[in-house]
Amino acid sequence: MDRPQELAFRLDDVASLFSRKFEEKVRTPPLQLALCKALVVLAENEGVSQKRLAEISEIDPARLVRIVDRMEANGWAERRPLPGDRRVWTLALTENAKPVLRLIWSVISEIYVEALQGLSADEIRTMVKVLESVHSNLSAYKPIDAGAVDSAGNEVTAGGRLRFVRQMRGGA
Repeated sequence: MDRPQELAFRLDDVASLFSRKFEEKVRTPPLQLALCKALVVLAENEGVSQKRLAEISEIDPARLVRIVDRMEANGWAERRPLPGDRRVWTLALTENAKPVLRLIWSVISEIYVEALQGLSADEIRTMVKVLESVHSNLSAYKPIDAGAVDSAGNEVTAGGRLRFVRQMRGGA
């Protein structure tokens, strides 16, 4: 790639194509990939709070509220009060979610076969490792406010553009 933005555009294109392909294959019931991601992550982490589900699924909390509302309306999940804390609700899947989860995995498997045709097992493993590293690198960065200072006490500005600093693990 000659230009750095090509990688960003290609990653965005692949994610959009995957989502579109997924939604084309799942018409009954109509499912969006974000809702499916929330269902799968909830299935692996039953009993978490909605806030925690947003964190581990990396779905915007405001968007997740609508997703959980829809899951509840469809009878796939329910909110349950957390004993001892009336402010917190935990999430649980219902029996009605099980066929939907099987459908999700079936469709994802179909798309994987299509998307990864012609790639060797080694190429797929390498791609997964590379994407995990990219994800990890991007997750470790956080935006800083204009007028913030770096570790040397210098003001960090960039002509109004957002700059990023590596967040130290375990640090602020």
